[in-house]
Amino acid sequence: METQAGDPGAFAHFDLNRVASPAFVVDEAAIRRNLAVLKDVRDRADARVLLALKAFSMWSLADVVGEYLDGVCASGRWEARLAREFYKGELTTYSPAYRREDLPEILRLSDHVIFNSPYQVARFADVIAEARAQGEVFEIGLRLNPEHSEGEVAKYDPAQPCSRLGFPVSQLRPEHMEGVDGLHIHALCEQAFQPLARIWAAVEPRLAPLLGGVKWLNLGGGHHVTRADYEKDDLVAFIRRLSETHGVQVYLEPGEAVALDAGILVGEVLEVFDNGMPIGITDISATCHMPDVIEAPYRPAMLKEASDGVAVRLGGPSCLAGDIIGDYVFAERPTPGTRIAFLDQAHYSMVKTNTFNGVPLPSIVLWNSETDDLKVVRNFQYDDFRDRLS
Repeated sequence: METQAGDPGAFAHFDLNRVASPAFVVDEAAIRRNLAVLKDVRDRADARVLLALKAFSMWSLADVVGEYLDGVCASGRWEARLAREFYKGELTTYSPAYRREDLPEILRLSDHVIFNSPYQVARFADVIAEARAQGEVFEIGLRLNPEHSEGEVAKYDPAQPCSRLGFPVSQLRPEHMEGVDGLHIHALCEQAFQPLARIWAAVEPRLAPLLGGVKWLNLGGGHHVTRADYEKDDLVAFIRRLSETHGVQVYLEPGEAVALDAGILVGEVLEVFDNGMPIGITDISATCHMPDVIEAPYRPAMLKEASDGVAVRLGGPSCLAGDIIGDYVFAERPTPGTRIAFLDQAHYSMVKTNTFNGVPLPSIVLWNSETDDLKVVRNFQYDDFRDRLS
């Protein structure tokens, strides 16, 4: 998988020695620029835009997000609790399945609760009715699988064959819409406008007869709206046309677009030796700090990588043989203590970190490239590792 980002922006001038290693450094000014783009699309399209916490849940910036967007979306009970504790505005929650004991709290916290199939809506009808009897106000959504694939990599494609995500649109019948206020279709990953247009063209003929009682249509995430080459005007026109034609409120749930090119992961070379080529061991671990490097897989861009020089294979300090970040070119052979940074690491990397092998978690640092203010938001200690275990 080839990442669509990697613009260093203001990080081209950031002194990597200003922070302890390893550390995520997030540029508040870049986050604001991305949010401003999304707000502009929202305003022109008369859409509602929610931040997907699954991609970027740095809640120290929750108030900043609230200045631009309509709220957030969660993937379960804990994210929903985080949303209500720190974020403003609407909350939409979706999970492929819910535990009965979790659902009352999710219904209490959320404005929209989206189910993965009409059978779940029917099975939990008693829980839904009880919550409403207690005065809770929320709407019910149904996630659909468009059965039209635009994904480049199967594991990131919600519409892959035999997908567990969403009810197949070909099976949808009028009786499945009973009690359903809105529909959710999420089938993109780091993609531009045209894939969205093709997905809607594939499903609209099937859905149009069923949209009469639908209040809203949530088009999910995966929209790379803040990328420089994204067709923003086309998206605005598409949303307006959809709303006017079918009388629905359109929602978008960007995650990556909020934090695109807004953060780096700073690390340090710990050791260099030769085994067929120079091997550099760093305090950044692919498996612990950037798991998508292995899962996707992809090669993250390195800040100020040389155009020619010495190729070095960089990997992490864990015992996993596959803890390899990639091969990178240095102007000269790096030595222990050399600082490095990987670009576009604010989204997903931060939320997916783990402490396999007891590898320490990177600190989280907030920087403002316009004011040069630098603040350490969180340092992780041994206790954070210990207390995950028993």
